[in-house]
Order: sequence, then C-alpha cells, then structure tokens
Amino acid sequence: MKVNSKYLVGIDEAGRGPLAGPVAVGVAVVPSNFDWQSKLPDVNDSKQLSEKKREEIFKMARRLKAAGQLNYAVSMVSAKVIDKVGIVTAINCGIEKSLKKISAYHTINRMIVKLDGGLIAPAEYKHQETIVKGDASEPIIGLASIMAKVTRDRYMTLQSSKPIFAPYNFATHKGYGTKAHREAISQYGLSTIHRISYCKNIKML
Repeated sequence: MKVNSKYLVGIDEAGRGPLAGPVAVGVAVVPSNFDWQSKLPDVNDSKQLSEKKREEIFKMARRLKAAGQLNYAVSMVSAKVIDKVGIVTAINCGIEKSLKKISAYHTINRMIVKLDGGLIAPAEYKHQETIVKGDASEPIIGLASIMAKVTRDRYMTLQSSKPIFAPYNFATHKGYGTKAHREAISQYGLSTIHRISYCKNIKML
C-alpha cells in the first residue's frame, strides 16, 4: 500500500465469543517509523501471550502514550447492545467509537489502517487493509488486541468483585463459556451483563 503515511493504525477486538460482558475494540496508533524492538518488544497476538506479559505491555504502552510516543483508545460495547444489534454491528460500533477518540489527534488521510480478521473501518479511512491473523503478523494489530484484551479483562474482574455477580466468578473466566460458568448460569440464571442471545441453549435448573 503506497501512501505518504505519517501514522500506522491497528484495530482489533477482544470478547467476541463470551457469554457475558462487553466486546472491546482497541485502536492503536504509532508513527510510521516507530521502533518496536526498542520501545515495545514482544508485542504479539494477545491470545499468544501470558496475562503477565499482556499487563507488562499494556503498562509500557500507557507510559509511551503519556510521553506522546503513541496513542490508543479502547471502546466497549455492552451485552445489551450485542443482544439488540448482533456482534458484528456491535464491533463496528466499537471501531467507530475508538477511531473517533483518536481522530481528533491524527489526520485521517495520513493514516494506514490495518485490521485483524474480517474487521473493516469506516469508508472515510481510505488506506485500510484487513489481514487474516493480523494480530500475530502485524505488531500494530497485536498492540490493539492487547489493549482491548487487558481493558476488557480488568472490567470483568472488577464486575466479579461486586456481590451481585459473585456467583459467576467472572474474574476466572472473563465471561467465556467454561463448564463452571455454564453451571453457574444453570443454577443462578442470567445476570444483567450476560448476553441473552448467547445463552439460549443453556438449561436453567
């Protein structure tokens, strides 16, 4: 993709498949000449990294943002919205929200946008490319996936600390459909942050 770019933008989501909680969409922005090796080594697909490593990279990225060396935004779209409009539309909504957060600081026509899997940015982002398994092959997409994953995981852990959600133990599985989570749903029913459309096949006791 030949364009006189100033910024490289990566987009990825976390939480497409869980039975509970929001989907999170991360957008990361770095200068086109960003030195990954010296500033953010070991960036990869968030699913390929340990929780400890994701947290380390997240904190490093936050410090670099404070120093003006990169930018990022994460938007979360609730379970209620996912139930109402479907996961694809919900993710697209999250993409638009996150891009709006960063577009105030960066010129759209100077961006090269790289997205993971089947994700697509709004049409005004003319220089965009969707890459299958891009979170593993493109550091900028990997960074976006890490920012989204850590933000969502922290959110689910926080929810787990609230008495109303204690029976579900979200801190352990982050809302994914583990055996223990499904058993909790069967016993206690659905909470206010469960995706009703995802839980239709779970039998209630």
